[in-house]
Amino acid sequence: MGTLGRAIYTVGKWIRGTGQAMDRLGSTMQGGLRVEEQLSRHRTIMNIFEKEPRIHKDVFVAPSAAVIGDVEIGHGSSIWYGSILRGDVNSIHIGSGTNIQDNSLVHVSKANISGKVLPTIIGSNVTIGHSAVLHACTVEDEAFVGMGATLLDGVVVEKHSMVGAGSLVKQNTRIPSGEVWVGNPAKFLRKLTEEEMEFIAQSATNYINLAQVHAAENSKTFDEIELEKMLRRKFAHKDEEYDSMLGVVREIPPELILPDNILPNKAPKAVAY
Repeated sequence: MGTLGRAIYTVGKWIRGTGQAMDRLGSTMQGGLRVEEQLSRHRTIMNIFEKEPRIHKDVFVAPSAAVIGDVEIGHGSSIWYGSILRGDVNSIHIGSGTNIQDNSLVHVSKANISGKVLPTIIGSNVTIGHSAVLHACTVEDEAFVGMGATLLDGVVVEKHSMVGAGSLVKQNTRIPSGEVWVGNPAKFLRKLTEEEMEFIAQSATNYINLAQVHAAENSKTFDEIELEKMLRRKFAHKDEEYDSMLGVVREIPPELILPDNILPNKAPKAVAY
């Protein structure tokens, strides 16, 4: 850093310090009504060396998640709270409409026992359950990995197959399409039913919709959140007979109507409060 760079850095540090001091003073003057907002130093999306995440603009990455390095994520996918995708010594590729649920870990391999250099590849419309661990493996389109499952280096989960919750899939195992594998180590249990295949597809769709709701909620300002709290108190449910005696019929405020895709078959309608 040259002389000019050091000078700019020093001035910036002074300005930040002054701003922090003014924020503390303002909070103190507000007394019991103050709201203190802490600055999080967590970096949700982070480069490592020259490796930069490539994330489609409509992907939901939760504030407490971490997407690091050589990671590509397709449109409509979602990375949920506490999940870590670390593409440092190799790459991670995730297709479209896939959900990586809370506290999951996706990593890669530069070298392993078999001497292979392996990325992690996750296809489209895949569901990865809470707290799953995927390491240098491949999960093809419309597959399902249950909560707490672990997939080790070289594993291939073929399309329309399922790994049961808590299962450990050993290195270089291939799970054929249409099969359910469970256990430690995971073994073939049975064929997937038509209902389960439909469930896998619906699970991906549900998470695409739910991610849109969480993205909208995370983008709201403090004032918007407080306004919605006030509206909920104002329009809290009252006995229908009570209001009917008064001849009161109110529409649900638009701000409080959840999208149809969150509450299926629940179309907005006039309700008495």
